[in-house]
Amino acid sequence: MEIADFVLHRPATLAEASRLGRSHGKNGRFLAGGTDLLPDLKQHRDATQHIVSLGAVPGLRGTRLDAGTLCIGALTALSDVAECALVKHGFPALAEAIELMAALQIRNRGTLGGNFCAGVPSADTPPICIAGGAEVSVASDEGARTMPAEALFLGPRRIALSPGEILVEIRIPAQPARSGAVYERFALRQATALAVASVAARVVLEGREIREARIVLGAVSPAPMLAPSCGRFLQGRRPSA
Repeated sequence: MEIADFVLHRPATLAEASRLGRSHGKNGRFLAGGTDLLPDLKQHRDATQHIVSLGAVPGLRGTRLDAGTLCIGALTALSDVAECALVKHGFPALAEAIELMAALQIRNRGTLGGNFCAGVPSADTPPICIAGGAEVSVASDEGARTMPAEALFLGPRRIALSPGEILVEIRIPAQPARSGAVYERFALRQATALAVASVAARVVLEGREIREARIVLGAVSPAPMLAPSCGRFLQGRRPSA
């Protein structure tokens, strides 16, 4: 399929990218890895007239520790996140979730921030990050703010960013002692199928009992859904096989 004509912008700073995003509003989209946006353009699900590439904006790639918090730049490729020693040590469940998704070529091109900002209910990385208590940092030329990761999602392909705001990084706090997390997905076939249903969970033990549990459901609601009642149900219970 042919892609309709559009104007490609290549800003060199976050402030410039933010101004472009705000000025074009609904007629503009930010481009990270393009693994969601380009298929949408080809299949005419998106009629964007202005694409603002974030590729040259500094500070949006890489992984670091900030006082124990794992900070992952929004433009960091999914494969780089999965292979990062800091991720494997600090929150291995995220690396394991990425290994389950798409093909290697997509993971090499797609970004963690793009997987969040596409707002697709079946996305694999948001549920496990939410289970880990993640926050997202967003910024524009007018300032910056941080919110719980679950607050970013409003519905299918709808996120809580104003025109001109850019997701800068995903921040996953140091995990509690005696905790463990996992992500499981169900698809109609093996390989690159999208999740039909998924669940992420983090459990914290105290003695032989569950002190805290965070359960997040994916692909079964308009947005990744934190299920606090499930967590409360497990509190104080002994884990079974």
